Amino acid sequence: MRLNLLFFVAGAAILQHQASLPTMALGIVLPILFVAAMLISRRLPQEIMLKVFFLLAGFFYAAIFAQIRLSDALPAAWEGRDIGIVGLVAELPRSSEKGQSFSFDVESVETPGAIVPRKIMLSRFFGADRTNVHPGERWRFKVRLRRPHGNANPYGFDYEAWLLERGIRATGYVREGALMESSIAAPSSFVESVRERLRDRVYAALPGSPYAGVIAALLMGEQKAIPERDWQVFRRTGVIHLMSISGLHVTMVAGLFAWFAYKIWRLSPSLIMKLPARKIAAFAGVLSALGYALLAGYAVPTQRTVYMLAVVAAGLWSGRMAVPSIILNWALFVVTAMDPWAVLSPGFWLSFIAVALIMYVGTGRIRLANWLRAWISIQWAVTIGLIPVLLAFFQQVSLVSPIANAIAIPVVSFMVVPLTLMGAAMPFDFPFILAHKIFSLMMLFLVRLSDLPDAVWMQHAPPAWALFTAAFGIAWILLPRGFPVRWLGFAGLAPLFLFFPPNPELLRLSVLDVGQGLAAVVRTKHHALLFDAGPAFSPQADSGSRIISPYLRGSGIDRLDAVILSHEDMDHIGGAISVFDSIPVGWVLSSLSKDNPVLSHVASHLHCRSGQSWIWDEVRFEILWPLASSYSNPKIAGNARSCVLRVSSGERSILITGDIEKGAEGSLAKKQNLESDVLIAPHHGGRSSRDFARAVSPRYAVFSAGYRNRFNHPRPEVVALYENAGSRILRTDSGGALIFDFTSAGISETSWRNSHRRYWFQEK
Repeated sequence: MRLNLLFFVAGAAILQHQASLPTMALGIVLPILFVAAMLISRRLPQEIMLKVFFLLAGFFYAAIFAQIRLSDALPAAWEGRDIGIVGLVAELPRSSEKGQSFSFDVESVETPGAIVPRKIMLSRFFGADRTNVHPGERWRFKVRLRRPHGNANPYGFDYEAWLLERGIRATGYVREGALMESSIAAPSSFVESVRERLRDRVYAALPGSPYAGVIAALLMGEQKAIPERDWQVFRRTGVIHLMSISGLHVTMVAGLFAWFAYKIWRLSPSLIMKLPARKIAAFAGVLSALGYALLAGYAVPTQRTVYMLAVVAAGLWSGRMAVPSIILNWALFVVTAMDPWAVLSPGFWLSFIAVALIMYVGTGRIRLANWLRAWISIQWAVTIGLIPVLLAFFQQVSLVSPIANAIAIPVVSFMVVPLTLMGAAMPFDFPFILAHKIFSLMMLFLVRLSDLPDAVWMQHAPPAWALFTAAFGIAWILLPRGFPVRWLGFAGLAPLFLFFPPNPELLRLSVLDVGQGLAAVVRTKHHALLFDAGPAFSPQADSGSRIISPYLRGSGIDRLDAVILSHEDMDHIGGAISVFDSIPVGWVLSSLSKDNPVLSHVASHLHCRSGQSWIWDEVRFEILWPLASSYSNPKIAGNARSCVLRVSSGERSILITGDIEKGAEGSLAKKQNLESDVLIAPHHGGRSSRDFARAVSPRYAVFSAGYRNRFNHPRPEVVALYENAGSRILRTDSGGALIFDFTSAGISETSWRNSHRRYWFQEK
C-alpha cells in the first residue's frame, strides 16, 4: 500500500507539469477502460496494474481540482475596467508607506454583466484618505482587476502557481471604497482580528526595535516588516526556515502541548483506564497545531504540517504506529489530496525528505546511540541529504548551516517562540521584550557567520537525472556504521557538481521577463555581460534578487565580465545593487551621473561613449551611443543619453537600444550600419521612427514590457512599424523570457512561456 500512495502523489505531480488539462471526457473514459482491462487481462501482474491505477487516480484527481479552480476566472473582457463589488477583507492586510494589500472575499458584484472570481487580491494606495482596512470588515469597492500574471523566467518564482494554490483568481487595485460594516460575526474574521491585535501589541511593545518584525513573524506569520538585509543573513546561514511559522514551529508547539496533556492525564488513574494518555496527548497536539496554524493565518505551509500531524495522531489512535514509513506515506498522500499543488512547493519536498532522512538514520538500527551521537547523526543526514533538493530549487547551499542551525534551532524553538506565545497569552509585554533580546544576541552570531566569505556554496542547477544518482549516493552514505565502502556513495553526488549547462556555441541572448523594464544577458563561450538590471518592485524586492541572480546562478554564470546600465531610470537599474552584491563583476559601463548611489557598489566604472569596442571569443561588442560630447551638455540626459550596444558574430548581430528617443534613432540611422537579426526595441515600444525601423530591419523585434502596463507599451503604431519592416514581434509580457541562440546553423528562438508552458498560464 505504501508504494500505491506514492504513485498517487506521482500522478498529481505529473499533472502539475502539464501544458494543458485533460478533457473531462478523457478523465471519465480512461479510468473506466483501465479498470475493465485490469479485470479482464491476466498478462500483467495485478500489483503493477494497481500502481498504474493509483498513478492515474492521482493525475485525474488533481486535474479535477485544477479544472474547478480555473473555472472561477475573470473574463479577459473585464480586465482593466471599473467594477463595483461588495465583500469581506479576508486576511490581515500587509501595510507599507504607500498603502495596503489584502485578499478579499467577493460577496456580490454590483456592475451589471461583470464576472468576478470569489477570491481576489487587492492593493489600496493611500491618497488624501489614509483610512486602513481591517480584517473582517465589509467594504464596497470600485476596483480594476486583471487575471493572474507573473514573470516567467528560467529558475524563477512562479507567481501564477502561487496564486492558484491559494485560490486567488484575480489581482487588482482599489479606485474607490466605502466601509459598510466594521465587524462581521464569522470565525475567520474573529481569527484575523485577533492576529491584527497581536501584531499591533508586538510593535507597540518593541518600538523601533530592529527585530520586531521577526517577533511578529514568529507569532502570527507577519513577515512584511523584516528588512531585506536580515533575509540575506537568514539565507546565507541556512536558518530562513526558522523565521516564519514553519512546520518545525508548529510541530514544536504541538509536541509541547501533547507533553502537557500527557502529564496531566496520567495524574488520574480513572482517566487512564477510560482512555490512554498517549491518545489524549496526540489529540491535544493536533488541536494546538491547528490553533497555532490559525494564528499564522492558516498559510499553506502550516496547513501541510497540521495534515501531517493529524495523520500521525490517526495512526496512533488506530494502533498502527508500528511502521513509521507507513505514517509518512499516508501523510504525503493526505497533504497531496488536500492540496494537489503542494508538490510544486520547495517546502513540501524539503520537509518530507527531511523527515524521511531522520527516519532512515533513526530507525531500524541495531545499535542504539546516545542522545548526542543520535543528534549528530540526524544533523549530518539532513545536511547532506538536502543538498540535491537545495541545489535543484535554489542553486545554493549554506556551508555554515549546520553550525548556525545548531544554535538557532534550540534558541528560536525553545526560547524565542515560547516567550513570544507567552507574551500573546499574557496581559503584559515583558515576554516580547525578553524574546527580542535573546534573538538580538543570536543575530550577532548569525551575522558573523553570514559575513564569512565562503558561507554559501552557489552553483548551476544540476540536471534532473543527477538528482536520482544523488539520492542513491546519499542512501549509500547513510547506511549503518560498519557497512563497507560507504564512501563510494559520494560518487553518486559527483554529477550534481560536475555536469554544467552547455555554453553557447557562438552567442546567446536572454531577454529576461522583468515586467516593465529591461534586463538582458549576453553570453559568448567564456564571457557574460548584463545589459540593464530591471526594476525595483518594492523596498524589499527587485529584479536583481528575484529574477537576474537566480537566472545567472542556474545557468552556471558565476561572474559577470561586464555590466552596462543604459541610463538612470529605475526600470533599468532598480535591481543593479542586488546583482552587484550577489556576483563578482569585472567592470561597468553606464551613462549614470557619478553621484548615483548604484556606482558606490562597483569598483571599476566608465561612461558609455560611441566608439568603444572589445572582442570576446571572436564576438565583437560596440557602443554606438551616446556621443562623448553629450556628458558636457546639461540639456542631454536621461533617455537621450541611453547606452546603445551592438553585438556581432560574423554576419549575425544584436542591437540593444535602452530608451533612446527619435533624435538618437535618426542620428544612428544616418551614421551607422544598423541592420540586425535581433533588436531590443527602444523604450519598450513606447516610441520609434519609421526610418530607424527600416534601417535596422530586424528579423526579431523584441519588446520588454510589463503585462497590461499603464503606459500601453508597446504601442500599436510602434508594433506596426516593425511588422511593416518584416520583423517577427516578440514580447516578454506574453512570451516570458526570450532566449536566442546563435549557432553556425542559424538562430533559434525560445519563448519560456511556450517551451515550459503550464496549464495555469494566462494567454495575453
